[in-house]
Amino acid sequence: MAQLRKYDEVDGIVAAWRRARPDFDPEALQVFSRLWRLQSHIDKMRRQTFARHGIESWEFDMLCALRRQPSHRLTAGKLMRETLVSSGTVTNRIDRMVSHGFARRLPDPEDGRVVHVEATQAGLEVVDAAMGDLLSVEEEHMVDMDAETRVQLAGLLRNLLAHFD
Repeated sequence: MAQLRKYDEVDGIVAAWRRARPDFDPEALQVFSRLWRLQSHIDKMRRQTFARHGIESWEFDMLCALRRQPSHRLTAGKLMRETLVSSGTVTNRIDRMVSHGFARRLPDPEDGRVVHVEATQAGLEVVDAAMGDLLSVEEEHMVDMDAETRVQLAGLLRNLLAHFD
């Protein structure tokens, strides 16, 4: 297991707030400032990984949602909910995925108002390759963390995320 750093930038920020405003309790910054900084590193790492496959982060997200389905298909509405975007955004993203050859629109045979989005073979191939690459890259960053610590961290983050979801 890797040695934990005894002091980082967030410790300095928290200490500065304690000096500047002793009436504040900046303890939550210990978690949220680190998560914010970590998010920046993760975003950069993921963007670089996806760029190697010629896709954007949002394309990866959309293609993953389709890939997880046995049919590789979702309605536009379900795709919107799966990817946490607005209807206008999902429409724009579907248009772009279709133009890139990663997905196709299919009309619903029973309801003309419903559109299904299906990953193409090219979409499946690119998301599978990008996912394999992403898992390798993410594993490299967790190599110093034993299985028990990973389970504990995942549980703690799940509990924190539950307050937002």
